[in-house]
Amino acid sequence: MSHKVLLNEKEVNIILHRLACQLIEKHGKFKNTALIGLQPRGVYLADRLAKILSENYNIKNIPLGYLDITFFRDDFRRGEKPLEANKTKINFLVEDKNIVFIDDVLYTGRSIRAALTAIQSFGRPNEIELLTLIDRRFSRHLPIQPNYRGRQVDVINNEKVRVNWKERDNEDSVYLIEN
Repeated sequence: MSHKVLLNEKEVNIILHRLACQLIEKHGKFKNTALIGLQPRGVYLADRLAKILSENYNIKNIPLGYLDITFFRDDFRRGEKPLEANKTKINFLVEDKNIVFIDDVLYTGRSIRAALTAIQSFGRPNEIELLTLIDRRFSRHLPIQPNYRGRQVDVINNEKVRVNWKERDNEDSVYLIEN
């Protein structure tokens, strides 16, 4: 199994600041906007963006939540290993809010479809956007595209994109892994 570095720590940091600026361009002071990280790995990106917006751009008190989509996935009972649920933490109203779903990698689009179904349990948002660190082209099963993307990568099916976060993996990096 070989791997290639797609993004190093410096490049990840640059992309995170660019994505934060793009969010500011669209949502200003986030008066009616909330960030929701998709469990499990989108929460690291959501936390990091919220921290950058607060510390570097003085945008405080952005509603930040985490959404578990495990039981909304269309492959929930298809694998041999049962899926393990994560925690949903949304302690604000989503009704009439602009919601930005945040995930690390957009692959087939099925996770986003599950998130769209799951969020309905919390109300009806005004608008839903998607922010991803990595957009894998040529692998979409559903017509879903991100509004904000860190980097677009051409990946074939036997390759995998792995995003590492300091908080979990002791480094910020993105690798292309060939099986």
